[in-house]
Amino acid sequence: MAKPIMAKATAVWLVDNTTLSFKQIADFCQLHELEVQGIADGDVATGVKGFDPITNNQLTQDEISAAEGDILHKLKLKFNAAAVGEEKRRGPRYTPLSKRQDRPASIYWLVKFHPELSDAQVSKLVGTTKPTIQAIRERTHWNIANIQPIDPVALGLCKQSELDAAVQKANEKKLRDGEAMSDEERRKLVSTEQSLGHVEEPKMPSSMEGLETFTLGNADIVEQDEDERKDSDFADADSFFNLPDGDGEEQP
Repeated sequence: MAKPIMAKATAVWLVDNTTLSFKQIADFCQLHELEVQGIADGDVATGVKGFDPITNNQLTQDEISAAEGDILHKLKLKFNAAAVGEEKRRGPRYTPLSKRQDRPASIYWLVKFHPELSDAQVSKLVGTTKPTIQAIRERTHWNIANIQPIDPVALGLCKQSELDAAVQKANEKKLRDGEAMSDEERRKLVSTEQSLGHVEEPKMPSSMEGLETFTLGNADIVEQDEDERKDSDFADADSFFNLPDGDGEEQP
């Protein structure tokens, strides 16, 4: 069910000018029944001026009369042909004046960290024009030297769910078109559990290949020399203790 414009002000008017139940008003204005009761008691919406739904083409007097005569009757918003398809309007979204100066920074962030997004997707996310996006992509923007990339979600220009949906749609399109994905893009598609569970085997640098064989071979040679020296030079205990002195003569 569509929500009337200025719902709380409409509820104030209906409380003051009709005998509708709190539930009927709450259902029509999409408010809580206790909130409507608070409006009637003067605890809620104090100072809010009532908004007449009849003169503003949201309700008819016949509809209100029918609801007053039947407590189970639910108010229905008056059909407005001019509003049909309004929620499906395409094109860039409206950006408040206070945030328009942040759009170049968010565009720079999107084209830098999500180059797979098309100009149309970037335009829809932050509410900008394609010439501006192209100028930032090609670094021909007049203020490119002073633009720093900032996440549009942090700036409040779009929602994280909208950004994720746009990135996923762009990646799916690349897969359908058969375009090769870079390692960085492929890494983005891997879940956190998969990335944490994947452990690569340690690799030895190419410059160290063969050193283990050489080291083991030297150890075998050293061990063999020591064995030979033990057998030849130290045949008995006397030859070990009667070592030659500095002049080459054996000590007594």
